[in-house]
Amino acid sequence: MADEIVNVNEFQALARQALPKMYYDFYAGGAEDEHTLKKNVQEFQRIILLPRVLVDVSNIALSTNILGYTISAPIMIAPTALHKLAHPEGELATARAAAACNTIMILSFSASCNVEEVAASCDAVRFFQLYVYKRRDIAVNLVQRAEKSGYKAIVLTADTPRLGRREADIKNKLIVPQLKNLEGLMSTEVVSDKGSNLEAYANETMDPSLCWRDIAWLKSTTNLPILIKGILTQEDAIKAMEVGAAGIIVSNHGARQLDYTPATISVLEEVVQAVGRRVPVLLDGGVRRGTDVFKALALGAQAVLVGRPVIYGLAAKGEAGVRKVMQMLKDELELTMALAGCPSVEDISRSHVRTDRDRLQSML
Repeated sequence: MADEIVNVNEFQALARQALPKMYYDFYAGGAEDEHTLKKNVQEFQRIILLPRVLVDVSNIALSTNILGYTISAPIMIAPTALHKLAHPEGELATARAAAACNTIMILSFSASCNVEEVAASCDAVRFFQLYVYKRRDIAVNLVQRAEKSGYKAIVLTADTPRLGRREADIKNKLIVPQLKNLEGLMSTEVVSDKGSNLEAYANETMDPSLCWRDIAWLKSTTNLPILIKGILTQEDAIKAMEVGAAGIIVSNHGARQLDYTPATISVLEEVVQAVGRRVPVLLDGGVRRGTDVFKALALGAQAVLVGRPVIYGLAAKGEAGVRKVMQMLKDELELTMALAGCPSVEDISRSHVRTDRDRLQSML
């Protein structure tokens, strides 16, 4: 068929056709000049693969373990907001797709469906992503509800003391619906006669005083392990270890917060080295190919998180679209491993890739 989808990138064009411009721009856009948005993808393309030949790759083992939970491949679903803007079934469709793919979905604080609805939709391992508001009781309420509903970890987003300047949302005068997780706790309606309703709401509610010493408070509210999302430097990775983080997610918030931060793949290795494999290091941002997953694993990530492609698949084809996106990445990773001479995820090593830094050092 001429219109057969052959790679994950092609879902973006389908999503653009399916969605109102305001919602497509909300999902696709980044902060300010969108420099980092472009770099997240481009920096993967600068990494060269170094395959090994004459290796028995008749059987390829993709499965891996994250915090004690086995998943079918090192590809998870990143927390992204408001899935019902993409498809009427919203996060329920995404959760069912994640379960069918035997992977972990991280449910967004800003989901269109609440923690209980998603938990009841299917039997699967899932984590919950948390923002901390000025009203700390809301964080406690959501963490305890997530724990009661069977979520296995809390993912604290640490890079949002205020919302980044997303100019497409400002131009479109983006209006977001009431957040389901906050029903009965607080209203998300904000009176703003200009710009993005989301920006006005976030800047009114986010707690800019949140700091490292507050991790102890958050840990006291739950028995669940806490991963910290938004780490881009070895200094912050070391601090995350000092406060007892159970895992680190190398992330620049999909390039939606501070523009001109580094692409996540370009700083992954220094974070991994700082952590010393004491806890899992995950990566999000720019993953569009199975080769991208391979490169991240070679540089020390235990798994990657996929955000926008999941939304594009959901917008284009609902639950089946999400399943297709995840399966395509998995199939591409399997092929990459076979062609690179890696029978299992554990066989992927630093020697399988060459970065710009390697090339510079070889010239010295």
